[in-house]
Amino acid sequence: MESFDLRFLFKMLEFIGLACTSLCPVCIGIIIVTSLIVILADANLMLIVKSKCGKKIECLSGKVVWITGASSGIGEHIAYQLASVGCKLVLSARRKEELERVKQTCLKLGRSHLQDEDVLVLPMDVLDFDYHKKAVQSVLDHFKKIDILVNNAGKSQRAVWSEVQLDVDREIFEINVLGPVSLTQAVLPHMMERKQGHLVVMSSLAGILGVPGSRSYCGSKHAVHGYFDSLRTELGNNIDITLICPGPVFSNLFQHAATGKQGELVGRNMENSEKRMSTERCAYLSCVAIANRMYEVWVSQNPILFMTYITIFLPDVGKWLASKIGAKQFLKMREGK
Repeated sequence: MESFDLRFLFKMLEFIGLACTSLCPVCIGIIIVTSLIVILADANLMLIVKSKCGKKIECLSGKVVWITGASSGIGEHIAYQLASVGCKLVLSARRKEELERVKQTCLKLGRSHLQDEDVLVLPMDVLDFDYHKKAVQSVLDHFKKIDILVNNAGKSQRAVWSEVQLDVDREIFEINVLGPVSLTQAVLPHMMERKQGHLVVMSSLAGILGVPGSRSYCGSKHAVHGYFDSLRTELGNNIDITLICPGPVFSNLFQHAATGKQGELVGRNMENSEKRMSTERCAYLSCVAIANRMYEVWVSQNPILFMTYITIFLPDVGKWLASKIGAKQFLKMREGK
């Protein structure tokens, strides 16, 4: 995998060099420097700039932040980052015992800022749509406000496109799309009444790229962008929306990931040798994006990050490149192999 990465990046640099031959020296310099930053970075350029020169995560101190999917993975580590700067937290997921464990760690990290009542454990299944309004009221009864909602709960998938049952598509769509949509719709009246708030949605680079081997997951994350980009346009400037798009990240994602058959799980752990971003780094960059109220951020190592740039800014080239790489090699890149 490492040798493939180098070949891929060298080819991209060669492509950039050829494109620069007809430009002035200043333009060439700007393009080369920008390209090198993109290639060496682990997030989109604006997020890297904000992490160095933008608002610090500490500016969120005292905010009430509700995180779904907070019992493990990225959601758990976002909770730790925010607790360390003094955010008041609502932790939601299905497993109460895991939420209690996360709460205790949050209290230790935020011991100079937080009391026991500043971290509320609120067990919830995102598929229990009828409970969402009651859950919102429980949070408001406890904290009186909700400043930031982080829709992080979700489910991944690994399966060949032609072998996926439609019931799996429905399940993944309900968890990854309708769950966040329903909870957001329940929280939105409160934010609109206050004329302020911040909605954060954990999407994926699979919501931008045509990722093989995950049709339900990939399709659901594309849908998330449609739903929340539409909402952003309707809301205007008072309520912010941030879409966070990670690439390969270390987590327990595969333990609960779906396959192509209803009720079947991948049920394996990630290997330490895989090329993935650490959960801590992903959570930190996510919190930088939240602190700076950014619209959309990409969080990934290369070559996935560079492919995302190509796909967005040169869509025909990006699709051609994906077809040349092929599904098998693309899957290896995605799995960090």
